Amino acid sequence: MIKNIKILVALLLLCVSSMLNAQSIKITGIITDPTNDPIIGCSVLEKGTNNATISDMNGNYTITVKANATIIFSYIGYVSKEIKVKTSENINVTLEEDSQILTETVVIGYNSLNSRDMISAASTSSGKRQREKRSKPSISISESDLRSSLEYNKKNKNEEYGSYVENSFKSPLEEALSTLSIDVDAASYTNFRRYVNQGEMPPKDAIRIEEFINYFKYKYDEPTTKDPVKVTTEVGQCPWDEQHRLVRIGVKAKEVEKENLPPSNLVFLIDVSGSMAGPTRIELVKKSMNLLINNLRNTDRVAIVVYASEVGEKLASTSGSEKQKIKDVVDGLVASGSTNGAGGIQKAYEIAEKNFIKGGNNRIILCTDGDFNVGVSSNEGLQELIEKKRKSGVFLSILGYGMGNYKDAKMQTLAEKGNGNASYIDNIQEANRVLVQEFSGTLFTVAKDVKLQIEFNPSQVQAYRLIGYESRILNKEDFNDDTKDAGEMGVGQTVTALYEVIPVGVKTNRLPKVDKLKYQKTNKSNENIILTDSPELLTVKLRYKEPDRDNSVNMELPVLDNKKNDVSSDMHFASAVAMFAQLIKDSDYKGDATYDKVIAQAKSGLENDTEGYKAEFIRLVEVTKSLK
Repeated sequence: MIKNIKILVALLLLCVSSMLNAQSIKITGIITDPTNDPIIGCSVLEKGTNNATISDMNGNYTITVKANATIIFSYIGYVSKEIKVKTSENINVTLEEDSQILTETVVIGYNSLNSRDMISAASTSSGKRQREKRSKPSISISESDLRSSLEYNKKNKNEEYGSYVENSFKSPLEEALSTLSIDVDAASYTNFRRYVNQGEMPPKDAIRIEEFINYFKYKYDEPTTKDPVKVTTEVGQCPWDEQHRLVRIGVKAKEVEKENLPPSNLVFLIDVSGSMAGPTRIELVKKSMNLLINNLRNTDRVAIVVYASEVGEKLASTSGSEKQKIKDVVDGLVASGSTNGAGGIQKAYEIAEKNFIKGGNNRIILCTDGDFNVGVSSNEGLQELIEKKRKSGVFLSILGYGMGNYKDAKMQTLAEKGNGNASYIDNIQEANRVLVQEFSGTLFTVAKDVKLQIEFNPSQVQAYRLIGYESRILNKEDFNDDTKDAGEMGVGQTVTALYEVIPVGVKTNRLPKVDKLKYQKTNKSNENIILTDSPELLTVKLRYKEPDRDNSVNMELPVLDNKKNDVSSDMHFASAVAMFAQLIKDSDYKGDATYDKVIAQAKSGLENDTEGYKAEFIRLVEVTKSLK
């Protein structure tokens, strides 16, 4: 009898324990450094899950976790801290500085340098080792000086962004076709996040609306035919102008299981010049590459090329089974010298071609801040170099790092012309997203030279405007020209394009007014223009090539508008992101958009947010609203 009671009590305790473990609890607090300053953008992660958040501009955080969960607080340059929680409570956290990073000194040769030159030329290494090796006078910068230099670099930015004229409304009677190269890049969004987490607003030219939209995952229909991509469309009310319609065009690339992917011939091309010194540059590059190395298979191969003043092959092509050997080379990299980026690119292509795997994934992964200052360094010169090399069948992906000296325009040129994609890595969590969670999409191309061409029906559409993609516009003739380069899509990737449409009959002043022509007469009754009675709003055409083919395949999909607004949660969210990007860019077409409208619209689209990126977006909007 007593034995049975003990068993019953044990079972009851087990049930209570299980109930407690299943209970969700809310944890809040402030994250600070040892000087009691708030840490902005600190990662707060429930251990063993994808449940995460970041601290806001005041160091505040809120996260809901399971009882008895362990929370990990981590930020570049600080020692991570783990805390086990049992009940809802307020937990303030102080992160200690990482002595391994902060005891490093910056050593440069004795020269007459101003503070800006110091920052770009400095190289990090063990102070003790450098003192033993140097044979001439040098300047040693202490930890506090290093912090001051980094702060100087932050406040006196030397960053470069391309400038684009915003797309305007067009009449389908004059221009019925809109043609563009697809773009799956998301560097602009993570770069924006970096700025906001520092308590600043980015330059307007740093905002590329399509890259904001395409940072997020949307549920599109999977390809079910032999085509590696499929088009999905949706039409609803435009949230920043209710009289207008918003058209969403989504393209989804096929999924392929990792074990069925072809072997990879990878070349890590790593910028180790002086401008890459520091925890958010070369040190973050090392951590990023180690994440990727962990995902290598035995059939994959990796070579490592570095460039600064000189170019060198640090590791010959090595099997993915020798992970520690590859990591040892990566971990031993030190930043110093000037930047011969073009020489590095040429060397990387040479090695990639030498180890080319027919039918495999041949790719260079360039890690840099884009500050090339030796050899070919202009955007035009680099574009010509890359265009020649891409014919080899080797793809080029760009991982951008750093702040204060980030050359975004150069990154975009390299990625667009190198048949690859560009990502900006602002922290280790983003590196994990790009190189681990989206490993296949980042590195394995299933369709290249993907182009969209939309034909608008003038009997239904008075005017239309492509939102974003200013640098990806093609001539209408380019759509059928297989020699024209366009965007690439990797395994499982999605790409979204939004069009704002003014229906026929809606009063508008959005169409530009042009003086009457002197030498031509216009026919006011449009007798020479015969419109069909088709109810279709538009037709989407898509062209793509197989990665190893030179001839394209064409697909077409007509689109109707039911004049309603019964749209998906993904449509709500994508339109919220577009509205927000237009707000911070101060677009001429932002209509009656407000930050509160963005937040409300985004909250109505929070489905399918297992990784928390959509929730993070809302928090960033709230912080941006405060900054503005």
